[in-house]
Amino acid sequence: MKRILFVDDESRVLDGLRRMLYAQRQRWEMEFALGGEAALEACEKGAFDVVVSDMRMPGMDGATLLGHIRDRYPSSARVILSGFSEAALATKAVPVAHRFLAKPCNATVLQSIIERLCALQDLLYSQELRKIVGTIGQLPSLSITYTSLTQAVRDPDASVDKVADIIKQDMGMAAKVLQLVNSAFFGLAQRVTTLEAAVGYLGMETIKNLALASEAFRVFVPHPHIPLSECEAIQRHAHRAAAIAAALPLEPAHRDATVVAALLHDVGSLILAGKMPDAFCEARKLAAERGCKLFEAEEELLGTSHAEIGAYLLGLWGLPNVAVEAIAHHHHPDRIVHSGFDCTVAVYVADLLEEELEAHPHGATEQGISEPDRTCLETLGLLPRISEFRELAAQACV
Repeated sequence: MKRILFVDDESRVLDGLRRMLYAQRQRWEMEFALGGEAALEACEKGAFDVVVSDMRMPGMDGATLLGHIRDRYPSSARVILSGFSEAALATKAVPVAHRFLAKPCNATVLQSIIERLCALQDLLYSQELRKIVGTIGQLPSLSITYTSLTQAVRDPDASVDKVADIIKQDMGMAAKVLQLVNSAFFGLAQRVTTLEAAVGYLGMETIKNLALASEAFRVFVPHPHIPLSECEAIQRHAHRAAAIAAALPLEPAHRDATVVAALLHDVGSLILAGKMPDAFCEARKLAAERGCKLFEAEEELLGTSHAEIGAYLLGLWGLPNVAVEAIAHHHHPDRIVHSGFDCTVAVYVADLLEEELEAHPHGATEQGISEPDRTCLETLGLLPRISEFRELAAQACV
């Protein structure tokens, strides 16, 4: 049974949450803590799967509390509840919260967020994935440049110039970030030639995530007996999928996270190519022999796939949780509940359509959709719109 902790400094708010979620008492073990200190005391008795905290609390605010939770109980998912008037205060919680919810929050939305966080935890901490990560051995750490960049983005007083100067210390990263900024994903009206302009156009958090993408593509070098063309094909697919994702009818608030998730959705394949080359080659051979999809072959051989492996690493590296979720589920979006055309659905559709375009560059048909994908699209309510999405994909990849 999942353990959920709710934290607020007002007992009436906690009573309201208790009443609102009463129907979930058979599924979740719920505790309600009055303030940050009480919350930490509850955690000392046993870690929680999810901690949902109010932002504005006397003594210890929600950001400070979740910072302690992150450091002491890193596997706990962390959610901030904040009012619209607390936007400036809530920015303090950006480095420590996985999700942000506006107050008042209805039961359906809160329940959905908690369920999705629990599903992602189950996936990323599964026995199969732990075994694979243990086999891989030590994963590469991030560069000093990226670490400095992350710290600067967390600083509310950091300037655009300071962030740009940090990226300039690594010419490879600087070049890759400018390449990505000027690519089709963001569709900027004019070419961006300076890092200062890039940060100004897209914002510090998006620039940080693009820098992470450049890191990921750089640190995973394929094993010598794997042709370099294999990893080049993975990167080409990632760039085209990101361009397609950017062209899909997303809510503006989801767009940048979706582009970054699409750009990084197959990083797990690069990990396998560099760290488990035999498994990488065997999965491709099995997929070719069976005529099945690569992730299906990986699941048969490894018990998990490149999607979960990549999501695990990117979660450790600090990619936004919504993007980690999209990467983890991009072959199985029907594993979680969706509220509209969200980040996970968009990355799944972009991946599917890019593979179609690669296989049928002169035009795909409805018959080209596999039966499992057809069923998934029907479940998501998207099958009637696939022709519309296909046209957008074709335009994005011209």
